[in-house]
Amino acid sequence: MKRRAGFTLVEVLITVTVMVILLTLTIVNLSGNQANARDEERKDDIAAIAQQLERYYESGQDSSTVTGEYPPTINMNSEANIQTTLRDINPKALRDPLTPTSSPVSLTVATATGTPTLASLNGGKTYIYQPLDSSNALCTTATQECRKFNLYYTLETSTTVKTQTSKHQ
Repeated sequence: MKRRAGFTLVEVLITVTVMVILLTLTIVNLSGNQANARDEERKDDIAAIAQQLERYYESGQDSSTVTGEYPPTINMNSEANIQTTLRDINPKALRDPLTPTSSPVSLTVATATGTPTLASLNGGKTYIYQPLDSSNALCTTATQECRKFNLYYTLETSTTVKTQTSKHQ
């Protein structure tokens, strides 16, 4: 009996099946690592925004601004206003990692007090700035004294709303 060189159909199917399983595991692991990296970038963005808000608190916006206050929502209602108010902010920190640079900033202002919902955070693609006065009312005008703030965000790998608070809570 003559032996033929080559693989049987069963051997080829087993090899292909093992390769598909390994490829699937690699892709799942890679996508999880990418989500974790974007979450770390979100945390860095929030830390950068909070740092700039604390710098604003310490020095004010300009010589006419009183120190010891955070900017009201009216100063944070557009990208131009945000960059004027937070002079040294890296524009990249104002956008979620999944938001293209040609899109509007991810940082928005709160419209109410209290913790926003996951839906209001646009599935995690929005950061919310909430300036508060000493009675915990939302600061919307330049005449209010904004004594503290909350920054809200969500991580891609969780469904809970995270909060970064001011140093002067």
